[in-house]
Amino acid sequence: MTETDSAAKAPQRPAPAPGAAATPDHDPATESATAPAGTVSTARLVGVDLARALAVFGMFAVHVGPFPTPGGGVGDWFLELASGRASALFATLAGFSLTLIAGRPEPRTGAAGRRARARIVIRAVILLVVGTALAMTDFGGAGILNFYAVYFLLALPLLRLRARTLALIAVALAFVTPQLAYVLRALLTESLVTTIDGYDPIARLSGVGVLDFLLTGLYPAITWMTFVVTGMALGRLDLSSGTVRRRLALAGPALIAFGYGVSWLVLRVTGGDRQIAATMPDMKDFEALKDAGASAGAFDMPVGGGLWGPDAWGLLAAEPHTGSTFDLIGSLGIAITVLLCLTVALDRLPALRRWAAPVIAVGTMSLTLYVGHILVILALPGESATPPRSASAALLFCFVLGATLFAATWSRFFRRGPLEHLLTHATRLANRVR
Repeated sequence: MTETDSAAKAPQRPAPAPGAAATPDHDPATESATAPAGTVSTARLVGVDLARALAVFGMFAVHVGPFPTPGGGVGDWFLELASGRASALFATLAGFSLTLIAGRPEPRTGAAGRRARARIVIRAVILLVVGTALAMTDFGGAGILNFYAVYFLLALPLLRLRARTLALIAVALAFVTPQLAYVLRALLTESLVTTIDGYDPIARLSGVGVLDFLLTGLYPAITWMTFVVTGMALGRLDLSSGTVRRRLALAGPALIAFGYGVSWLVLRVTGGDRQIAATMPDMKDFEALKDAGASAGAFDMPVGGGLWGPDAWGLLAAEPHTGSTFDLIGSLGIAITVLLCLTVALDRLPALRRWAAPVIAVGTMSLTLYVGHILVILALPGESATPPRSASAALLFCFVLGATLFAATWSRFFRRGPLEHLLTHATRLANRVR
């Protein structure tokens, strides 16, 4: 999915995609491919890899610690920053990758377009299988791969749309789907959910089924397609253009200010902050919080779960996984700002690409590292779920260092990560489409 200079051994390949020539980048859902030399900005594609690596580390933080503490601290701040936003960045980059697979700046048409769609469908099927297998473990519904599969399939009708159209769709989704999701969830009863899941073979197999994918899961498509469609719009843009960069430099911070600032103001003016606080876990009870996180499957689950209930105040909150309009807009602002800053930094500081090569390598094989970190968590002595009771800053450091060393070493000898290679091999079936 990317190309880089000879010093950055990790992504040494021309750019054409968690799942990149003009093709996909690598995130937990896609892998990388190749485009004719000179057709895309190297810094842009390497910037996507670097952004994806940061998202990987953010997911590590959410899944292995450190635990929040009553007194707060740097660990709490980092966890709060990563919670929900790392996965949102992942989903945005997944949409970016889809446009690389589908062709840019002009979408592929004819047989080439059909083959691109076939590659996406094959990726979706594989991710659904892998994600369902992970959901069958104690990791449960905290994994995102099976949700990615649904995002990819839902994005198929949008692959030929222009950046402006995609951006308008993303805006509509951000403002409409949170309220729609709230209404639909309010109509669900326990018996109805049980009936739907009873007819769903995926739900019976893993406990995470179609209803979770679309509406009730941790990353429901009804709201999370906002991130994917925004990523597709970004993929249609020329991020090497000064005009585009200036516009994004204004848009990103503006979205952050609107999403978090307006939510903060409205909740305090209306008293909604006190109403929400009354439904949250007691932050002073560290052990209770620990147990709540472990049973929920991720640190951020109790936050999202607490605001998904019948209390409509959650629609005004911008907390991670609330799925509110403010949460979507704020998280998108962060994703756009991170991608733009990294792209510009790599473009203007060529030496940074050499220094950051080991971290960039993490972004080129994020599917491998995402699956790998889950398996390592499940294999920890005395642990069987996430977050593990051994969660700590030290454990997080070990995960980050281990992933970086593995990626840097592997990329010196192989073009793709292990799972990325298998995914690429499987999608060759799409070449038979005419």
